[in-house]
Amino acid sequence: MTNLDPAVIAARFGPRADVGHLALTGEHGVVLPTFTDHHVHLALFAEHALAARGIAGVVDLGGDPYALARRDPHAVPRPAYAGAFLTTPGGYPTGRPWAPDAIVRHVTDPSRHPGVAGGAATAVDEQIECGARVIKVALNAEAGPTPEPPVLEAIVAHAHDRGVPVVAHVQGTGMFARALDAGIDALAHTTFTEILDEADIARAVTAEQIWISTLDIHRDTPDLARTAETNLARFHAAGGRTLYGTDLGNGDLPVGVDPREISALVAAGFNAAAVVAALADPWPFPDAVPGVCTFVPGRPPGDERDLGAWLATASTVPIDEISRDEP
Repeated sequence: MTNLDPAVIAARFGPRADVGHLALTGEHGVVLPTFTDHHVHLALFAEHALAARGIAGVVDLGGDPYALARRDPHAVPRPAYAGAFLTTPGGYPTGRPWAPDAIVRHVTDPSRHPGVAGGAATAVDEQIECGARVIKVALNAEAGPTPEPPVLEAIVAHAHDRGVPVVAHVQGTGMFARALDAGIDALAHTTFTEILDEADIARAVTAEQIWISTLDIHRDTPDLARTAETNLARFHAAGGRTLYGTDLGNGDLPVGVDPREISALVAAGFNAAAVVAALADPWPFPDAVPGVCTFVPGRPPGDERDLGAWLATASTVPIDEISRDEP
């Protein structure tokens, strides 16, 4: 029996945290809700090890909608996806070596009528018919042209009419404001190219905009890392909703819980409960991955700065393999 106090664990890691042990091995540890990486690209890495390394759900934010539609919706990690990037001719990620034509749709017309070539409704409908639970729009002004406001607003309006949120890659001066003005529901990355003022942050929080963290991808670009951390710290302090995400598939990132991403969240002012909340948020699903939970072996570290290394030892296990410890 472990001497971990369930009440202490729940107070630190959130009300759904508990203590327990693996029924087969007797190994003791902390039991947490299922974790999701809310920003991945499944075509760019081998995901078979994700569950064993703590990730029970993924949100693919840019891929071939027809390939994604063939995935098992009941698999672990459970997939949600956006389908193709919606952009404008010549806009990001058009022409990137990692972005074949199959993962890009050029939207040139704000038409809400179905079947219009290049129309907003046509692009949105295609992704949703392929099973998309979110729509992804590229607003990267540093890499090329971006959808004009009427087109962007039509994409958002049509997606919302169909009950699907819209996430945007926002990069470059003025793009955050454009996204907010258009009613974008979530940012694929914490804004990293401009420092947002208090009014910007307040508008985002009031609008209930969601930010996906992706801080670790800036580890080799200190200026961008500082900008992202500053913005996320202010957003979190103001009560904003943050989701854990890494942009897995983009560069050298660990397959599983990323300890550097966790450490970056801690540096931005997240305590243990807030880190777990960002990891355990089931968005865009309403509920957690069924039938499984997260098991982290051993005692949690006393110092939040060591939280990343500990959480990186997590695994996804069937709920019926966990035996609860008596207090």
